[in-house]
Amino acid sequence: MAAGINTKGKMSITELDFDSIKSNLQTYLKGQTEFTDYDFEASGMNILLDTLAYNTHYNAFLANMMANEMFLDTAQKRNSVSSHAKALGYTPISVKAPIAYVKVQVNDATTSNITMPQGYTFSTTINGVTYQFVNITERIIQPTAGIYVFGATAGIPVYEGSWVTTRFTVDTSDADQKFILPNDNVDMSTLQVQVQTSASDTTTSTYTKATTLVDITSTSTAYFCQETVNDEWEVYFGDGVVGKALTDGNIVILKYVVTNGTVANGAVSFTAASSINGFNDITTTTMTAAAGGAAIETEDSIKYNAPFSYAAQNRTVTAKDYAAIVPTIYPNVESIAVWGGEYANPAVYGKVFISIRPKAGNTLTASTKTSIINSLEDYNVASITPEIVDPETTKIVANVSFKFNNTLTDKTKESLAALVTTAIGTFSDDNLEKHEAIFRYSPFTTMIDEVDPSILSNITTIKISKTFLPTLGTATKYTINFENDIYNPHSGHAASTSGTTAGGVISSSGFKYTGDANVYYYEDDGAGIVKSYYVSGSSKVYKAAPVGTINYTTGDIVLTKEDIASVENYDGATQTYIRITVQPDSNDIVPVRNQVLEIDTYNLTVTGTADTVAAGSSDGGTQYATTSSYNRT
Repeated sequence: MAAGINTKGKMSITELDFDSIKSNLQTYLKGQTEFTDYDFEASGMNILLDTLAYNTHYNAFLANMMANEMFLDTAQKRNSVSSHAKALGYTPISVKAPIAYVKVQVNDATTSNITMPQGYTFSTTINGVTYQFVNITERIIQPTAGIYVFGATAGIPVYEGSWVTTRFTVDTSDADQKFILPNDNVDMSTLQVQVQTSASDTTTSTYTKATTLVDITSTSTAYFCQETVNDEWEVYFGDGVVGKALTDGNIVILKYVVTNGTVANGAVSFTAASSINGFNDITTTTMTAAAGGAAIETEDSIKYNAPFSYAAQNRTVTAKDYAAIVPTIYPNVESIAVWGGEYANPAVYGKVFISIRPKAGNTLTASTKTSIINSLEDYNVASITPEIVDPETTKIVANVSFKFNNTLTDKTKESLAALVTTAIGTFSDDNLEKHEAIFRYSPFTTMIDEVDPSILSNITTIKISKTFLPTLGTATKYTINFENDIYNPHSGHAASTSGTTAGGVISSSGFKYTGDANVYYYEDDGAGIVKSYYVSGSSKVYKAAPVGTINYTTGDIVLTKEDIASVENYDGATQTYIRITVQPDSNDIVPVRNQVLEIDTYNLTVTGTADTVAAGSSDGGTQYATTSSYNRT
């Protein structure tokens, strides 16, 4: 009997694509006595089967999509993802306006005090485009020593965008009334909510956002917000049990910034757009460049963060709690690493360390760090002190030599090398350059082989490098932590080198000591001692005493007391840092704590060679040259 035919009247229902459904219907009917030997393809029955199959297929697709939207992990529509996140007590992060800190001095003021109004604007230009930054808080100052300055110490925060005010009159007879912000790109972190008693009574109350229900009573002037099914933002209020309820005739006043998002990140020059209290001689000084602008949180980010936020329960006890809550405070997080002080080097008990790589730039400004720490006070357990540390970049220096079959391509070895170089840069962007992103050697070399069908194989060796900033003119101790084992197969490995080649597995960029005009470099003796030398002719001249130690197991290099006067340039640019390069013990590199890995595309070496055997050479492989799989130091 043919597969699928069931004369007992049963039908297979596991196949849900159109052709399979139609085939199953035909199989079922052919198993019935009434349709034995019936020609379905040449009859009107074929049209009916098409209709039934299409209908079944549509219903199956709809049921599948509906089932997907029922769960946070599988939901595809943003409103479904937001709804599931709300059930976990998580509100998606809105678009964020770039924030700059500026000091504003009014030079010609003569009154006892002056006021910068809410909504006062500044302008800046980036790539020929003018953007507006706005002050969102009314500020009143008196002169100090006759000088009128707003933000004299750290500057006042100004936000990129327009300051918008929206009003609603409460109508309790309208059960469907909603307070939905009519603008796109609203930065909800700037939202200010006031409720005016009525059109005739201008008394207003300021409402604050409820982040937890613990302290919310029936009289609490609190508001809530959520993302709607139409990707808009809605503000709603209490019901008289959880939060104070609104009454008929109340006027809801909503003020907020509508921003362009990330485009104004990095703005550094600002000009006051108008007078302040009629005074026009205004000097604006940028204390902190614009940063922090971010796009609205993505669906994937919501899916990732919502469960962690729910687990954290609005308190920071574990490292994962901090990793979940910090992005809600500072959405401009590209990646984050958090570890307890017991895992620090050296251990510092009672602290938790947070390293943030922002979406714009590589490090956070001091004011941003302070703002995050202050915001975390509402979540911290009293015995734990959070500290934000900058990411440290460890660069991977790759030397790639690939073989290719020149009979399979019309590309030159130079054009193939250019393709490989581009692919390596993309690999770094996509797979590295964030916390806890491990460099895995096998996928890296496989990616190189897959750049072009003509590439047959590659031999790739790697080294890793870090930089440190010397304190010029002062004898200082420096510790450089690679956090990965350094290659040292035996004591004294590569200690003896000829000519001017650095010994051991350490090499460095050049520098000068105070009172010495020679350019020095670092090397090691293969037995844990770091030495410095300068080149004289074709040989090395060593500093009299060792300058530090290297621990090959931990990857720590300690320079005990270096009095450095200046730093030599490298990579075609003026430098202030000294670079140290080492050979790792493993080709897989692990970023530890605040480390971030990145491929050094400037010092990347890519070389292609035509494979003579694959091209059909008649020399029997006698002239075939291979590339060493090991770094030679």
